[in-house]
Amino acid sequence: MNGPPQWDAARLEADRAVAVRAFRQERFGEPLERYVDFYRAAREGMERLLDLTADLRLLAERSVEVIADPELMHSARHLASPPISVDDLVVLAGTTVAPSVVRAEPQRAARLVEQIVLGFDRERFPWVAESRGPTAAERETAVVAAAAMRAFRQVETWRRNQGKKRQEEHVREYLVAGCGLAEAAPRAISNLHKAPDPGQFCAESLVGTRRADIPVRLWDGRLMPIECKVSNSGTNSYKRINNDAAVKAVVWNAELGSANCIPAAVLSGVFVLANLEYAQVKGLTLYWAHDLSPLKAFIASTR
Repeated sequence: MNGPPQWDAARLEADRAVAVRAFRQERFGEPLERYVDFYRAAREGMERLLDLTADLRLLAERSVEVIADPELMHSARHLASPPISVDDLVVLAGTTVAPSVVRAEPQRAARLVEQIVLGFDRERFPWVAESRGPTAAERETAVVAAAAMRAFRQVETWRRNQGKKRQEEHVREYLVAGCGLAEAAPRAISNLHKAPDPGQFCAESLVGTRRADIPVRLWDGRLMPIECKVSNSGTNSYKRINNDAAVKAVVWNAELGSANCIPAAVLSGVFVLANLEYAQVKGLTLYWAHDLSPLKAFIASTR
């Protein structure tokens, strides 16, 4: 059986440069309205939080109302500096943010608010430590700063989710229209017998002990679990490809056997050349969203 393509540094660098240019064009074309929408919603949430809590002076007394309202809970997370994530908040407080639970057990809401207060940003909300009400300028500055911070985080999350979603849809469509494969139902793939039939693929599924975005069953029976990775920076590329996709490649090869499994990744965005070379060494086959013809050629070669 033939092996998947391996790219030299020159080819990786050429494709990497194309991906960076495409990333820049996408960013320049991204509508400002997306950030504005997030900002307006975040500002409204912060203003509601301040109104409900008498400009934060009654934050502890209104803890149940704050935590039980998802919008107010997320606004409250941004009172801390840096903002505290939901996961961290839940772990630190030893409870949950589920509205039904905190309404039934108010002490849980109190513990969550206590954790937020521990990280309270006294630069943005100076009046709280001074036990007074804010001036109009202080309140406005605090609202703008908190709303902008939250909107920025939301745009980042939206970009990641949308980029990955678009890439997965692009690959799935290409596998059907460009490669002649058929899509099957997702399933847990603990061994090759539980994989889709040759010439089929499925959406996100558990392969061995790790999830794969698009597991593909090649015509010769081998399994190609494909990871779709979008990176917005060189630093981020290490996390996306080396600390995630390459790690999965090692695990899949160990669990299914390197003769039966060809881990792959489809990339777009900004990646560091050294990270790409490392991923290949770890057994990950690399393809690029801007040119999937090598993927098509390899799949065809497995007939």
